[in-house]
Amino acid sequence: MKFEQILYEAQNRIALITLNRPDQLNAWTMTMKDEFIRALGIAEADDNVRVVVVTGAGRAFCAGADLSSGGFNVRPKGNANKEVHRDTAGQATLTMYDMKKPIIAAINGPAVGVGITMSLAMDIRIAADNVSKMGFVFNRRGIVPEGCSTYFLPRIVGISLASELVLTGRIFSSKEALEMGLVSRIVPPEKLMETVMGLAGDIAENTSAISAALARQMLWKGLGDDHPMAAHIRESQGLQYMFTGNDCLEGVMSFLEKRPARFSMKPSTDMPDFYPWWEERDFKV
Repeated sequence: MKFEQILYEAQNRIALITLNRPDQLNAWTMTMKDEFIRALGIAEADDNVRVVVVTGAGRAFCAGADLSSGGFNVRPKGNANKEVHRDTAGQATLTMYDMKKPIIAAINGPAVGVGITMSLAMDIRIAADNVSKMGFVFNRRGIVPEGCSTYFLPRIVGISLASELVLTGRIFSSKEALEMGLVSRIVPPEKLMETVMGLAGDIAENTSAISAALARQMLWKGLGDDHPMAAHIRESQGLQYMFTGNDCLEGVMSFLEKRPARFSMKPSTDMPDFYPWWEERDFKV
């Protein structure tokens, strides 16, 4: 698969997307955004892909927007109250938000600005323990947060910590990110990809693709529910559907027979009629 600013590789049921501008610390551009979203679409459409892993080439994950390429979408002052141009990072996180495939971030180096906000829509974030530069630096650049981070960040670390990180725009390390729950674990840099690919492989080998797709969206979309009854309804629908499917039978039989499961249901053809249960949103200002 040929791209200009990312790499895409799929094997062993895992799609690996690598941000690939190492000389620029994988700084975010319009081209990278377009290619990243395209790669996500390829992974989403491929039933052989069960998990997506995202990392950066070289010594950085993503050092933020490439200002030299117009990464901030800066507009002349006269256009301040006219046409609203969509935030590029938000387009990427919204794409991930609606996907059926679990996504894991392997944060191998600096993750600043869009480099950290893009990871918030991923299901699991694992970082190298020597990463010293992570930060939501927008207020220090005279702009505001992007990547839908004002939605995701408070739900991940709580409103108090989210406010501190955003309002100060300060830099913090992966060790502090672990303490605040922004990442689920940190590992030595030489163990990062082994750890992430091992976790991705565990999901790919041992879980139902349909179960994972439904569970992922129950978790994400449930963040906006106003009562646990909404979760009860979705879980009841999901259980009823899965109880009648081949994957449930296979899951039970493989357990009883003490063998690996061979799940056969596919996200491309076997999602339930009630999926998606949320209303699609358009960008209207």
